[in-house]
Amino acid sequence: MKKRLLFVCLGNICRSPSAEAVMNGYIKANQLGDKFECDSAGTGGWHAGDKADERMRRHALRRNYNLTSIARKFDAKIDFDKFDLIFGMDQQNVNDLKVLARNEADLKKIKSITTYCSHYSNYSSVPDPYYGGDDGFELVLDILEDACKGLLNNLT
Repeated sequence: MKKRLLFVCLGNICRSPSAEAVMNGYIKANQLGDKFECDSAGTGGWHAGDKADERMRRHALRRNYNLTSIARKFDAKIDFDKFDLIFGMDQQNVNDLKVLARNEADLKKIKSITTYCSHYSNYSSVPDPYYGGDDGFELVLDILEDACKGLLNNLT
């Protein structure tokens, strides 16, 4: 049975679709597609139905990550049951998810993605690059590559 992983940020157009793509890249490279399934969502629904931010897609493609997911809002009634682990990109995302948790089992699924960082362990969150420049998008990818490597190592 596949372990289902959900990555969550605020609008689901920068950080969480990037985490989904990075993790899927590592899963594919390690031939673990039969063991894991990934998705992403946002705590807010402002961008539901949209592609990932064009700047984020451009930076991700430079590293061979294709952000193909379409933004959607986290649905507590479905997502807590569907996913085994749910990763917030920052502490506010984690807190928002905890508020939506229906019970202790839901709470146990919620984690901060940066917990799995080793090289970028000085970051307690994946900073939102939306209002910044190119460096912010690159930093997001740096942190997520580190975190997803650590997460995959932890899960395998």
